[in-house]
Amino acid sequence: MRSDRLKKGYDRAPARAMLRAVGFSDEDLRRPLIGIANTWIEIGPCNFHLRRLAAKVKEGVRAAGGTPMEFNTVSISDGITMGTEGMKASLISREVIADSIELVARGNQFDAVVALSGCDKTIPGTIMALARLDIPGLMLYGGSIAPGRFQGHDVTIQDVFEAVGAYAAGRMTAEELKELEDVACPGAGACGGQFTANTMATAAEFLGISPMGSASVPALNGEKDAVAIAAGELVMDMLARGTSARSVITRQSVENAIASVAATGGSTNAVLHLLAIAAEAGVELAIDDFDRISQQTPLLADLKPGGRFVAHDLYQAGGIQLVAQRLCAGGYAHGEA
Repeated sequence: MRSDRLKKGYDRAPARAMLRAVGFSDEDLRRPLIGIANTWIEIGPCNFHLRRLAAKVKEGVRAAGGTPMEFNTVSISDGITMGTEGMKASLISREVIADSIELVARGNQFDAVVALSGCDKTIPGTIMALARLDIPGLMLYGGSIAPGRFQGHDVTIQDVFEAVGAYAAGRMTAEELKELEDVACPGAGACGGQFTANTMATAAEFLGISPMGSASVPALNGEKDAVAIAAGELVMDMLARGTSARSVITRQSVENAIASVAATGGSTNAVLHLLAIAAEAGVELAIDDFDRISQQTPLLADLKPGGRFVAHDLYQAGGIQLVAQRLCAGGYAHGEA
């Protein structure tokens, strides 16, 4: 095991002594060490529930014979910082996330890594780190927020942004704007439309770096705990089979990810992030590839911001698996999707 360099042999007694101080037993240290990279923050809903989800991932790792070691990194909420100087920190945070996960994983010689993501930049940041490390690893997305209800219909944070303009133009009262603000985001989870977070979570499933069917399960849905436990078990299976991140992120899987963005009407930010992920994985990808693939891919999901439905609706209709099946059946995606 990679981690034997850290924990095995008489000369590693000081390291074992320090690890024992925080609760790890001899039996724990005989097992593979699995890094659990958490992007939990208390600032905003996208990542707020990831502490609980990380606990379930660790449960799955332990059940499958590994010893999980959780650590944290940073996150910047685009929805909160947008329109302020703070928004300039957002894209930079992607690089800091990737750097910090890589740093901790290399420093501690983890045998495998599960990275938890929630908002826009945490998804590509975690995947970029996994590609750099090229050890068994996967990304688990925290899931979408539930829609709010306002005047008899579902709403998302998009409606609040639009309401600001409506109020400024005199088409909405201050009381109506406040009412919408109070109900638009009813709990934890990432923004409910096919914005950057849900777009990249969808792409991650098609890349193969996230378990198929995991991302579309909403943040506070009762099935999410089981998804997290299964992710912990899956990374142990990847370790047993020697499946590394770069063996999963291939030219075919990247093209499938691009097709998933086009098929779901996803965010154009996917261009920026998939180019970066491909570069870290050593996959050749050019911006013209996005035009070529998008032109031959049908739009299959009528999702906000351009469509009518929210991410919860996609989950109830069959989730990303349904999109994958239709793309494969129509010859728009490679079979490995």
